[in-house]
Amino acid sequence: MQNLDEIIEQVHQSFETRTKVRDQMLKQARILTRNCANAIRAIHREDWELAQEHLQEAQALANALCENAAEHPDFFYAGYTQDALKEYAEANLTYALVIGEPIPTPTDLKIDHVPYLKGLAETAGELRRHCMDMLRHGDPSEADRLLEHMDDIYDALVTMDYPDAITGGLRRLTDIVRSVTERTRGDLTMSLRQQRLEKRLQVFEEQISDLANKGD
Repeated sequence: MQNLDEIIEQVHQSFETRTKVRDQMLKQARILTRNCANAIRAIHREDWELAQEHLQEAQALANALCENAAEHPDFFYAGYTQDALKEYAEANLTYALVIGEPIPTPTDLKIDHVPYLKGLAETAGELRRHCMDMLRHGDPSEADRLLEHMDDIYDALVTMDYPDAITGGLRRLTDIVRSVTERTRGDLTMSLRQQRLEKRLQVFEEQISDLANKGD
């Protein structure tokens, strides 16, 4: 037992180092999540320059988190880190799909497949939100384009027929994507029908007005 003090001191030093790394990664994950949320907010406001600024800041933080993967895989694969990387994927995918650019790959983002696919699933919800905004702004063609992307996302995710232990519970998110997509399809259909009805009523009112004028 003469060397017990030395062993315990080494353990203390190891735990001190790991605690500092964990605290740093927690902070990075929080800031990364915040930047991604701000990027998505800017996307919905169509402030593309601000969205890019937040995405660039998010990229630096995501890279910093990934650099810790080799030395501290237990922290890297902890829930808070993977959730932050999922938000990072969601923000980048939403930006690309809304502005009409090719979507980034997991390799482009330097993240694993699971947070990428989860981010892809949650992108469908952001596309629905933007789709509804386009309908309110009187742009059904853009809303229809976004709905097609939502269909593509669901069609891709439904092929991931693997155990939850492999996909990290992706099946539940896939079910949510299907529900969100169908609700959006229904909203878009109702909006288009209402627009067609309004146009017909307008034509009818103009015809009645013309007949009234001729009668005078």
